[in-house]
Amino acid sequence: MNPVASKAAAAGGAPKKDEVLLVDDERALLDVFSAALSPIFEISTAATAREADFILQKKKFKVVVADHLMPGGNGMNFLVRAREEFPHMQRVLVTGYMKPEMLLRSVNEAALFRYLLKPVAIAELIKVVQDAAKAHDVSAAAK
Repeated sequence: MNPVASKAAAAGGAPKKDEVLLVDDERALLDVFSAALSPIFEISTAATAREADFILQKKKFKVVVADHLMPGGNGMNFLVRAREEFPHMQRVLVTGYMKPEMLLRSVNEAALFRYLLKPVAIAELIKVVQDAAKAHDVSAAAK
């Protein structure tokens, strides 16, 4: 074992990955997003806004990426609630279609870090989540 690795092991293992929550009712999309992000982040997933609300009570996340249209509650309403309870957590909305005026209102109400239009390029997803995690750290340090 190299000296750096043995130091990390002695200190309790590898450096802790930033926590990211993915919320989407499409299991295939959750799987693709999880596979792309898991080498960099610790990923949790939820198939509904209600399930995501429950998970948020159990664990701290730096970033949440939520689909807009889901059965049983839309992602935007979920992100507005998440903003109120976890103001430093960065919020990213994924949407297939939204009218510009709705999008602007949504960005303001949920204080979105970014929105991504489907189909989402994996490279863009990774970059946005990395930038959002950095923005979380800046926001939390400024409090």
